[in-house]
Amino acid sequence: MRILFLLLALLLPLPLAAQTTTPGNTITVGSGSASDAAIATRIRGILGQLDGFDEVRIDVSNGIVTFSGTVLDATRSARVEEIANRVEGVVAIQNDLVASTDLGERLNPALERFQDRIEQLIAFGPLLLVALCIAAAIVALGLFLGTRRQPWDRIAPNAFIAEIYRMILRLVFCIVALVTALDILNATALLGTILGAAGIVGLAFGFAVKDTVENFIASIMLSIRQPFRPNDLIEIDGDLGKVIRLTSRATILLSLDGNQIRLPNSTVFKSRIVNYTRNKERRFSFEVGVAGDADLAAMRTLAEETVGALPFTLKQPAPLAWIERIGDGAIFLIVTGWIDQEVTSYARARGEALRHVKAAIEAAGVEVPDTTYRVQLLGNALQVSETHEDAPAPAPMPAQSTAPRRPDTMLDPDTVLNPVAVEDAALERIVEAERADTGRDDLLSHDAKEE
Repeated sequence: MRILFLLLALLLPLPLAAQTTTPGNTITVGSGSASDAAIATRIRGILGQLDGFDEVRIDVSNGIVTFSGTVLDATRSARVEEIANRVEGVVAIQNDLVASTDLGERLNPALERFQDRIEQLIAFGPLLLVALCIAAAIVALGLFLGTRRQPWDRIAPNAFIAEIYRMILRLVFCIVALVTALDILNATALLGTILGAAGIVGLAFGFAVKDTVENFIASIMLSIRQPFRPNDLIEIDGDLGKVIRLTSRATILLSLDGNQIRLPNSTVFKSRIVNYTRNKERRFSFEVGVAGDADLAAMRTLAEETVGALPFTLKQPAPLAWIERIGDGAIFLIVTGWIDQEVTSYARARGEALRHVKAAIEAAGVEVPDTTYRVQLLGNALQVSETHEDAPAPAPMPAQSTAPRRPDTMLDPDTVLNPVAVEDAALERIVEAERADTGRDDLLSHDAKEE
């Protein structure tokens, strides 16, 4: 029992200790009319030194400050509360301020600010004039150096790259002029804002002209590493023609039909380019058919010997012939030979070789089959023909002689061996006439590196 009373005696003081609180921020009891008047006087004195608070009325009662009247905007209303909170003795704030709707009161601050800026501009006029003169002198120096041909033409691989160097130099001088002028005006803090805005505008502009930028970069790459030369016969993305010029925007070709082909440089840079002129040795090939009962090995040897005996074909690499396929009524051989393009016309050499091979095969008594089928009605017989139904029936074919034909060995050296064939000469004259127009830019240079 004594132990129980002892425990109760120890536990009873605990609730009393828990109910004890420490005083926090309290309101001063000693406020009165003198203190309220002092608070109002202090706030009026502060607001009297600031602009835009002339219509503010202040009432203080028991430390509670009440604001009434008008201010120009909500920012000034919040500032009044901030000032009152910092005055000693203020218990609470009642803000009844409203924004003024008087047009004159709202325009006067803007007019005053505008007038102040004009006065500052007039005061900074001489310094601004000096800054502009120095910036103009720096820009003029950059333009002068950017228009000179040397040393840019000497250090650049071509005129296009030289012009890019000049453009970069002019841009650098313009940036230096801007930084110098801002530094003189002690306004270099604006440089970050200007560069940031320029970066955003440049990014948006880059997305808008993505294709143009891609084409510009492709022009730079093609002008540095030129994959072709003027008058080269090239094939780009299925277009075949002779190169006229390479401009800063497009590659100009002259087709074999005499038409001008304009290809964007971005397409040229990304496409497969076949240059038929870069190597002077070029192989021609053609297909010829022989009768199915012919000695194919002998025909293959005959074709190789015939092409090799032609005066315009090269001995090395040697001509070749092989059996390609079995067709309708014939077995077809592929015959190849090599020529020197600088002294022989490719198209005419191929045609002459085909003519001689056909003549040699026929002279050996082997038929070069004609796979054209015709349908003819001769009495009650039916024959196959491909003639039009409205066309008159052709005359009966004469019986072919079984005697071997004499090979056709006639050769026109002026049209095959002439270094500049008639057709090639005409195309080259057109290309040279186009290139003679010096008013058009041309990035092709014989001194540039070759890929």
